[in-house]
Amino acid sequence: MQKGDFTASVRLLWIAALAIGIGASCAYVATALLWLIGVFTQLFYFPDDFFAALLHHPSQLFAIELVSPANKDRPESRRAFVAKCAALLQQRVSVAIVDFVTIRQFNLYDDLLDLIGQSDPSMANEPPSLYAAACRWRHQDNAWHFETWAHPLSLQQPLPTLPLWLADNFAVPLELEPTYVQACGILRIA
Repeated sequence: MQKGDFTASVRLLWIAALAIGIGASCAYVATALLWLIGVFTQLFYFPDDFFAALLHHPSQLFAIELVSPANKDRPESRRAFVAKCAALLQQRVSVAIVDFVTIRQFNLYDDLLDLIGQSDPSMANEPPSLYAAACRWRHQDNAWHFETWAHPLSLQQPLPTLPLWLADNFAVPLELEPTYVQACGILRIA
Protein backbone atom coordinates (compact mmCIF):
# COMPACT_ATOMS: atom_id res chain seq x y z
CA MET A 1 0.00 0.00 0.00
CA GLN A 2 1.38 3.39 -0.97
CA LYS A 3 1.27 6.54 1.21
CA GLY A 4 -1.54 7.97 -0.92
CA ASP A 5 -3.57 4.78 -0.41
CA PHE A 6 -3.23 5.15 3.35
CA THR A 7 -4.37 8.78 3.15
CA ALA A 8 -7.42 7.56 1.24
CA SER A 9 -8.02 5.02 4.01
CA VAL A 10 -7.86 7.76 6.62
CA ARG A 11 -10.31 9.73 4.48
CA LEU A 12 -12.69 6.73 4.44
CA LEU A 13 -12.30 6.49 8.20
CA TRP A 14 -13.32 10.16 8.54
CA ILE A 15 -16.29 9.64 6.18
CA ALA A 16 -17.43 6.65 8.20
CA ALA A 17 -17.11 8.61 11.44
CA LEU A 18 -19.01 11.52 9.92
CA ALA A 19 -21.76 9.18 8.69
CA ILE A 20 -22.10 7.70 12.16
CA GLY A 21 -22.05 11.17 13.71
CA ILE A 22 -24.77 12.42 11.40
CA GLY A 23 -26.80 9.30 12.09
CA ALA A 24 -26.80 7.93 8.58
CA SER A 25 -28.82 4.77 8.12
CA CYS A 26 -25.68 2.98 6.93
CA ALA A 27 -23.94 3.13 10.32
CA TYR A 28 -23.36 -0.63 10.30
CA VAL A 29 -21.61 -0.32 6.93
CA ALA A 30 -19.48 2.51 8.32
CA THR A 31 -18.52 0.34 11.29
CA ALA A 32 -17.48 -2.47 8.95
CA LEU A 33 -15.43 0.03 6.93
CA LEU A 34 -13.65 1.20 10.08
CA TRP A 35 -12.73 -2.39 10.93
CA LEU A 36 -11.54 -3.18 7.40
CA ILE A 37 -9.48 0.00 7.21
CA GLY A 38 -7.84 -0.91 10.51
CA VAL A 39 -6.99 -4.41 9.33
CA PHE A 40 -5.67 -3.39 5.91
CA THR A 41 -3.59 -0.48 7.18
CA GLN A 42 -2.04 -2.65 9.87
CA LEU A 43 -1.24 -5.50 7.48
CA PHE A 44 -0.08 -3.61 4.42
CA TYR A 45 1.22 -0.19 5.40
CA PHE A 46 2.97 -0.25 8.76
CA PRO A 47 6.49 -1.61 9.16
CA ASP A 48 6.77 -5.11 10.62
CA ASP A 49 8.09 -3.90 13.97
CA PHE A 50 5.10 -1.57 14.38
CA PHE A 51 2.64 -4.38 13.68
CA ALA A 52 4.52 -6.72 16.05
CA ALA A 53 4.43 -4.09 18.79
CA LEU A 54 0.70 -3.61 18.22
CA LEU A 55 0.11 -7.36 18.52
CA HIS A 56 2.02 -7.52 21.81
CA HIS A 57 0.61 -4.29 23.24
CA PRO A 58 -2.81 -3.74 21.68
CA SER A 59 -4.19 -0.35 22.53
CA GLN A 60 -6.10 2.51 21.02
CA LEU A 61 -3.79 4.79 19.08
CA PHE A 62 -6.02 7.77 18.31
CA ALA A 63 -9.52 9.14 18.66
CA ILE A 64 -11.35 11.50 16.34
CA GLU A 65 -14.03 13.25 18.35
CA LEU A 66 -16.75 15.01 16.37
CA VAL A 67 -18.53 17.48 18.61
CA SER A 68 -22.32 17.26 18.37
CA PRO A 69 -24.93 19.76 19.56
CA ALA A 70 -25.72 17.35 22.41
CA ASN A 71 -22.09 17.59 23.60
CA LYS A 72 -22.50 21.34 24.06
CA ASP A 73 -26.11 21.77 25.22
CA ARG A 74 -25.78 21.23 29.01
CA PRO A 75 -22.90 21.67 31.48
CA GLU A 76 -22.93 17.95 32.36
CA SER A 77 -22.72 17.03 28.66
CA ARG A 78 -19.75 19.34 28.20
CA ARG A 79 -18.04 17.92 31.30
CA ALA A 80 -18.62 14.34 30.09
CA PHE A 81 -17.13 15.08 26.66
CA VAL A 82 -14.10 16.82 28.16
CA ALA A 83 -13.60 14.03 30.73
CA LYS A 84 -13.70 11.41 27.95
CA CYS A 85 -11.01 13.28 25.99
CA ALA A 86 -8.89 13.76 29.13
CA ALA A 87 -9.14 10.03 29.90
CA LEU A 88 -8.00 9.19 26.37
CA LEU A 89 -5.03 11.54 26.68
CA GLN A 90 -4.16 10.02 30.04
CA GLN A 91 -3.97 6.64 28.27
CA ARG A 92 -1.55 8.25 25.77
CA VAL A 93 -4.11 8.24 22.96
CA SER A 94 -3.76 11.01 20.39
CA VAL A 95 -7.01 13.02 20.29
CA ALA A 96 -8.40 15.08 17.42
CA ILE A 97 -11.47 17.24 18.12
CA VAL A 98 -13.52 18.77 15.32
CA ASP A 99 -16.22 21.23 16.37
CA PHE A 100 -18.38 22.78 13.69
CA VAL A 101 -21.50 23.12 15.86
CA THR A 102 -22.72 26.66 15.28
CA ILE A 103 -25.73 26.73 17.61
CA ARG A 104 -23.78 26.52 20.89
CA GLN A 105 -20.95 28.93 21.73
CA PHE A 106 -18.60 26.79 23.85
CA ASN A 107 -15.03 25.65 23.21
CA LEU A 108 -14.64 22.12 24.57
CA TYR A 109 -10.97 22.04 23.57
CA ASP A 110 -10.30 25.02 25.83
CA ASP A 111 -12.25 23.27 28.61
CA LEU A 112 -10.09 20.17 28.05
CA LEU A 113 -6.91 22.22 28.36
CA ASP A 114 -8.20 23.76 31.61
CA LEU A 115 -9.03 20.32 33.02
CA ILE A 116 -5.58 18.86 32.32
CA GLY A 117 -3.71 22.03 33.33
CA GLN A 118 -2.28 22.82 29.90
CA SER A 119 -2.50 25.74 27.51
CA ASP A 120 -2.35 26.31 23.79
CA PRO A 121 -0.73 29.60 22.76
CA SER A 122 -2.40 29.42 19.34
CA MET A 123 -5.82 29.92 20.93
CA ALA A 124 -6.85 33.54 21.44
CA ASN A 125 -7.88 35.05 24.78
CA GLU A 126 -11.44 34.50 23.60
CA PRO A 127 -11.37 30.89 22.27
CA PRO A 128 -13.39 30.37 19.09
CA SER A 129 -16.52 28.23 19.25
CA LEU A 130 -15.66 26.57 15.91
CA TYR A 131 -12.28 24.84 15.76
CA ALA A 132 -10.32 21.72 14.89
CA ALA A 133 -7.56 20.57 17.20
CA ALA A 134 -5.26 17.62 17.74
CA CYS A 135 -3.29 16.95 20.89
CA ARG A 136 -1.15 14.25 22.45
CA TRP A 137 1.41 13.52 25.12
CA ARG A 138 4.87 12.72 23.80
CA HIS A 139 7.72 11.17 25.76
CA GLN A 140 11.02 12.88 24.99
CA ASP A 141 14.22 13.37 26.98
CA ASN A 142 12.84 11.40 29.96
CA ALA A 143 9.87 13.75 30.28
CA TRP A 144 6.31 13.97 28.96
CA HIS A 145 5.51 16.97 26.76
CA PHE A 146 2.03 18.07 25.69
CA GLU A 147 1.76 18.92 21.98
CA THR A 148 -1.15 20.70 20.31
CA TRP A 149 -2.26 21.68 16.83
CA ALA A 150 -5.32 23.93 16.87
CA HIS A 151 -7.07 25.84 14.11
CA PRO A 152 -10.05 28.17 14.44
CA LEU A 153 -12.72 27.40 11.84
CA SER A 154 -14.74 29.92 9.86
CA LEU A 155 -17.92 29.34 7.90
CA GLN A 156 -17.37 28.95 4.16
CA GLN A 157 -13.60 28.57 4.64
CA PRO A 158 -11.65 25.34 3.97
CA LEU A 159 -11.18 22.95 6.86
CA PRO A 160 -7.58 22.34 7.98
CA THR A 161 -5.45 19.23 7.93
CA LEU A 162 -4.57 17.81 11.35
CA PRO A 163 -1.88 15.30 12.26
CA LEU A 164 -3.24 11.90 13.24
CA TRP A 165 -0.51 10.43 15.44
CA LEU A 166 -0.16 6.66 15.28
CA ALA A 167 3.18 6.54 17.10
CA ASP A 168 5.58 9.03 18.70
CA ASN A 169 7.30 9.62 15.38
CA PHE A 170 4.62 8.60 12.87
CA ALA A 171 1.63 10.70 11.85
CA VAL A 172 -0.68 10.69 8.88
CA PRO A 173 -2.65 13.69 7.65
CA LEU A 174 -6.29 13.91 8.66
CA GLU A 175 -7.45 15.97 5.68
CA LEU A 176 -10.73 17.46 6.87
CA GLU A 177 -11.74 19.58 3.86
CA PRO A 178 -11.56 17.06 1.00
CA THR A 179 -13.00 14.39 3.26
CA TYR A 180 -15.89 16.62 4.35
CA VAL A 181 -16.69 17.47 0.72
CA GLN A 182 -16.59 13.80 -0.23
CA ALA A 183 -18.77 12.81 2.76
CA CYS A 184 -21.35 15.48 1.90
CA GLY A 185 -21.49 14.16 -1.66
CA ILE A 186 -21.93 10.58 -0.51
CA LEU A 187 -24.62 11.53 2.00
CA ARG A 188 -26.24 13.90 -0.54
CA ILE A 189 -26.19 16.86 1.83
CA ALA A 190 -24.02 19.12 -0.33
